Order: sequence, then C-alpha cells, then structure tokens
Amino acid sequence: MITIGVDAHKRVHVGLALDDTGRELGHWRGPNSAVGWQDFVQWASAFGAERRIGIEGAWGYGRGLAQHLVGQGAAVYEVNARWTAIGRRSARKPDKTDRLDARAVALFLHREALDLPQVAAEDETAILDLLATERDSAIGEATRLRNQIHALLLQLDPQYQVDMPAMKSLAGLAKLRACAAPDEKPLSRERAAAVRRLAERLALALTQADALGKRIRTEAAVRFAPLTKLCGVNALTAGMLAGILGPGRRFATDAALAAYAGVSPIEASSAGHVRHRLNRGGNRRLNAILYMIALSQARHSQQARAYLARRISEGKTRREAVRALKRHLVRAIWRLWMECYPSPQVLPQLAAA
Repeated sequence: MITIGVDAHKRVHVGLALDDTGRELGHWRGPNSAVGWQDFVQWASAFGAERRIGIEGAWGYGRGLAQHLVGQGAAVYEVNARWTAIGRRSARKPDKTDRLDARAVALFLHREALDLPQVAAEDETAILDLLATERDSAIGEATRLRNQIHALLLQLDPQYQVDMPAMKSLAGLAKLRACAAPDEKPLSRERAAAVRRLAERLALALTQADALGKRIRTEAAVRFAPLTKLCGVNALTAGMLAGILGPGRRFATDAALAAYAGVSPIEASSAGHVRHRLNRGGNRRLNAILYMIALSQARHSQQARAYLARRISEGKTRREAVRALKRHLVRAIWRLWMECYPSPQVLPQLAAA
C-alpha cells in the first residue's frame, strides 16, 4: 500500500509518496488548479492502484484536489494540521518545509489511517456548512458592532443603559438609529452620527443572521431530523452539526468522531488519582457545539443531571464531569448520524454549477 501525503496551500500543493516501510518514493509539486490536480493524478498513478492519500486541509485549500480525487474513486483522508505539527516538533530535525510537511502528513496517515475521517463527495451538508459559517460570521460582526456602539454611547452618556432596550431588539435598533448628541459640541455630534451609521450595519448583520438561521432550519428539517431526537439539539443545531459531520459516513466509529471533535479523554493521572484533562485538539467549532448541548442537557435533562452527579460523586470535578458528558454526547450523535445515512452507499454529488 502506497501512502501519499499532500501539504495544501492557496496556490501550490506539495505531495510526497511513501512505501509500507516509510521509505520515500518521490515527491510532486504543482499548482492548486484543475490542471495541477490532473497532473497530481498522473504522478500518483505511477505508484500503482493500491494507494491512499492524506490531505492536510481537505476542507480548506485542498478541497478542490480532494473532491477531484474522490470523483475518480481514490481513497482520500482528512489530516488535521495540529496532528502533523506534533509530529514535526518531536522529529529529530524539527525543520519546516512544504516537502517535510507533506512527509509528516504521509507518515501520520500511514500510522492512523483506520481512525481518520475519509473524504466523501460533497452533498447537502456542504450547503449547510457554508450557511452555518456565514451565519457565524454575521453573528460575530453583530457582536463587534454592538461593542463599538456601546463604547460610543458610554462617551455620550455613561448612564445610557438605564432606558436603553437590548440592541438586538427592534426597539433598540430604532433608538440607535435616532441617536442624538446630548450637546452641540462637534465631537458629540460626530459620535452620535457614528452610532447611527453603526446601527444600520448592525441591523443588516442581524437580519442576515436571522435569514441564514431560517435557511439552515429548512435545509436540515428533512434529512437530518434524527439529530433533533437528542435533548439540546434543535433544527438549527442539527444543521450546524450536519455541516461539520458530513458528507456521508466519514467516521467509522464514535471514537473516531470523538477524536475529531477533541473530546477524547486525555488521562492525566498521578499518585493513584485518576483524572482527565482538557483536550485542546480537534475541530473547535464542533467542540463548542457539543459544549452548548451539554450545558442545555445539564439544565433540562434529568438523565444528564444524574450522569453529572454520578461523575462528581466518583471524585471528578464539575469540569471533568462535563467533559465526560461531551464524550457521551458524541456517541449518541454518531448513532443518530447513522440514521441520517442508513446505508454506506455512494452518495450523490452536488450538481456542477
């Protein structure tokens, strides 16, 4: 079995091939374009049909190459940059070049192929991922604008919050649009004008975030409805999860999904005291969603509260108990995801634009 690692960049990709013993067979460098992808296929074909390909950034800069290879039936795996970075730091020569990065990807794939998520052809989950990412951006923009408005209003009137509705509400936006200076000083008038301008941008960001949320709920309502069986997961959260988990059955086991989400337990035991510390790896967006679900279950699920209480009674801290609950949630989400894709058949690709 030939293992090929690809270090993907915005304009250039670098590939490196290893045999079963880890011996380098050759390397490739080409542009991130349709011509470059086809050239990579021709280069990789010279090593025979038995090969697997790992791409660092398979859903980022390497997405085009990954989908091109999947369309031709190649076995393509997603390799997280954090994992290869750990290998480089522990290497005898911790140099960093594109070729060494590609080698690190290939070595990691050679060791961990059975537990890595395999890249599948894009389906409706790609649309949900796009919508969710855009919604997150709009919400972040709205937060930044509210902070700017808050700073300006404090300069205009330190007591403005006494009679100020929530900035996200219609009443709050209307009041911000009608903001007037408390005096005739030029600086006060400019501050008030800045508040009015920022209020228009805030209203646009909130409107877009709301519209995108509705789109996500609509797109997720049919195929990914099984995810909503889990307490703490509504249609919006199901759509956000689908965008990250898909397409298809990328994760062979719930343990593989847990590792991808960064909720695999990291034991940090000492002197007979068994404990687990925070896992800072994995997909942080997925990890954050799991945390929100865990908090929701801690408030509204009797089973979750009993689980947390049992873990705490075993000597774990509250934080450790929540981490254990997140790992428990991953198992439940993985099982529900199997219901969304009941058979491991080849998935239909998105129609070309």
